[in-house]
Amino acid sequence: MEAQASSTITLDSFNGKSVFITGVTGFVGKVLLEKILRSVPSVERIHLLIRGNRRYPSAAERFQQEVATSSIFDVLKGEDETAFKRLCERKLRFVSGELTAERFGLSEAAFNELAYDVDLVINSAASVNFREPLNDALATNTLSLHTIIQLTQARKTPVVHVSTCYVNGYHEGLIPETVAGPARAALSRAAGGYYKVEPLIEHLQNTVEAVTAACDEPAQRSEALVEAGLREADRYGWNDTYTFTKWIGEQLLLQHMQGQALTILRPSIVESTLHEPTPGWIEGVKVADAIIMAYARQKVTYFPGDPRAVIDIIPVDLVANSIILAGAEALMEPPCHRIYQCSTSSHNPVSINEVIQCVVQEGKQRHREYPNLFASAPRRPFVMIPGWAFHGGLAVAYRLLAWKQSLFSWLGAAVSSSQLSNLDAMVKLALIFSFYTRPRYRFSNENLCALAARAGAHEQEILPVATTGMDWQHYLQRIHLPGLNRYALRPRAIKAAGFKKARARRTAVGA
Repeated sequence: MEAQASSTITLDSFNGKSVFITGVTGFVGKVLLEKILRSVPSVERIHLLIRGNRRYPSAAERFQQEVATSSIFDVLKGEDETAFKRLCERKLRFVSGELTAERFGLSEAAFNELAYDVDLVINSAASVNFREPLNDALATNTLSLHTIIQLTQARKTPVVHVSTCYVNGYHEGLIPETVAGPARAALSRAAGGYYKVEPLIEHLQNTVEAVTAACDEPAQRSEALVEAGLREADRYGWNDTYTFTKWIGEQLLLQHMQGQALTILRPSIVESTLHEPTPGWIEGVKVADAIIMAYARQKVTYFPGDPRAVIDIIPVDLVANSIILAGAEALMEPPCHRIYQCSTSSHNPVSINEVIQCVVQEGKQRHREYPNLFASAPRRPFVMIPGWAFHGGLAVAYRLLAWKQSLFSWLGAAVSSSQLSNLDAMVKLALIFSFYTRPRYRFSNENLCALAARAGAHEQEILPVATTGMDWQHYLQRIHLPGLNRYALRPRAIKAAGFKKARARRTAVGA
């Protein structure tokens, strides 16, 4: 699959080139765009596919209001926001379109004009919802790639496709940077190394049709499609619909881009920036953060998992650097298929217990530095327990709570809903994330390290991808948690309410 490397990888390959990017409204997409604008000035044009919405109908409007205003661009703007606007006007081209529509919803002429102008496609769009209805996940993560393939055919344009390490599903041990196969139900493999997924896609579409026909009520239909996706994913060897449909998408690209340059880049759990443009920048709550938040607010203190196991976390700026480096290679090397895993578990592993202890320690010693995360110092520890014990304990807790509610009702007393709310939160988080807290795998990134070693001196300096020397305690306590508190979380409503009451009291006494 991988051609013999022959030259030093430099950013010179971007000189005068036109790049097409999807997913720029997302977390990785914003960091990627910022890095290209700041560090790869030789790029001639950047086409951005953005779907308009009710508030901002055009791609340009939505970019200006929802992307350009992001704090990720603050360093690039510096003290001269006008210069940033001029840079965007000079470099950026906006494509108002829908990823899942035929030709992105463009006319044939407009689509062909775009295809002949683009030198590199970076597809970072995805639906990263572990419980997505099967039809939606299939449309975004799989079927949309037919249009990406169509866009590249006229000029045999190289593609860098952002996937996920978790396309490896239930496989265990050291996971290499190769084509992944189903861990359970068997599928036929073609001579080209990919798996034949057209019959599988047809089966899934038939499943969607059957479920849709059987459910008239929209909410019931949506939930049935979620369950259908999870059932099919598990049958073939994946934990959730997201990773399952991303794997099918990889196979489509590998099949239909034979003879073309295709790089599949698989990040693991993507979290806040390590270095650039500012340490700790993050948008939204990611996989690990949902559990951190639940503990910080004392909704969850027990969770199923193996504390000794290694959790694979990768800072988002290293992912963006890897994408750019892979793009530079794809533009200058002979066309072939390459797979890189952007991960940490093989070269600089961190255990789940180490992550937990960092969070617990910060909560006990410095919770006041995180007003949006910790309501107060956590009173209880965070304990990882085996899955059977967790689910058994939940069953007992629900029974005790039901008994307590019956007793209080008989006595005519009110029962607090917080206990039930906390139990429901534990169930929901365990349902979605417990696969990632009991890993039996480590992701190799030997190919990515070899790519980085082939980069020029300038590229190695501005596009670091290695995490070998990364201090996990420093990253988690001094970078990630402060970033999560500052960028991802809004001020707690309870604190705002308290502030208003205090202000009212001061006003009443003439303060």
